[in-house]
Amino acid sequence: MADLAEAHLLIIDDDERIRGLLQKFLVRNGFWVSSARDAAHARRLLDGLDFDLIVMDVMMPGEDGISLTRGLRETLSTPILLLTAKGDTEDRIRGLEAGADDYLAKPFEPKELLLRINAILRRVPTPADTVAPKDLTLGDKRYDTERGELWQGEELVRLTATEAQLMKIFSATPGEAVSRTSLVEQLGRDQGQAQERAVDVQITRLRRKLEIDPKQPRYLQTVRGAGYMLAPD
Repeated sequence: MADLAEAHLLIIDDDERIRGLLQKFLVRNGFWVSSARDAAHARRLLDGLDFDLIVMDVMMPGEDGISLTRGLRETLSTPILLLTAKGDTEDRIRGLEAGADDYLAKPFEPKELLLRINAILRRVPTPADTVAPKDLTLGDKRYDTERGELWQGEELVRLTATEAQLMKIFSATPGEAVSRTSLVEQLGRDQGQAQERAVDVQITRLRRKLEIDPKQPRYLQTVRGAGYMLAPD
C-alpha cells in the first residue's frame, strides 16, 4: 500500500456541499480524492479506477449506501467507511453486516474523519516479501500468515481490510483467546460497548468465510468469558 497521504479516496454523497467540503479538506491533508453524487456515478468511477478507501453516506436517493456496500463487496475488498445518522445504531450494524469496515456518525469533526481514515488505511495488509509461507490449516482452507492471505484450494478468499486484520491478530496467537476489548484496541478503535458490538458483527462475517457451518464455528471459536480464539487443525 502506498504512503497514507498518497492514498486515493472516493467520496460518495448526494449533498454537493458536503462532497465539496470533504474533498477540499482531504486534498489539503495530502490525499488524492474523487467524488460521486450517487451509487450509479460511483459504480462508473469504480469500473475505471482503483481506490484505497471509499467514504460513503448511508442515506442517498436511489440505491442507499448499505445496498451499494453489499453490492461492491461481491467483487471489491477496498475498505469502506460509512457515514451514518447520529444515534442510528441499526444503520451502523446493517452497514457492518453488509461489509463496511467502520462507520462515523454525522455530524462529525473533520479531524475525526481523518483519524478514522488513517486508522483504516494502516490496517490494510501490504504484500509481504517472498518468504517461505507459514500456513495454518482451517479445514478446506489455509491461511498464509506471512502474506495475510486465506486460500480455499487454488482460490484466494477475498477478505475486507478489517477481516484481514482480525486474521492477522488471531493467527499471531492460535489456540489462545483474544478478548473483545483487546480486538477493539488492536483494530485502532475507540473503547466502548458499541465498538465491541461492531467487532462481534465483523467476527460473524469472517466466520461465513472460514466455517462450513458459521452457526457452529469450529475454527473461529467463542471462548465464554474470554473472547474469541482461532483454532486451526
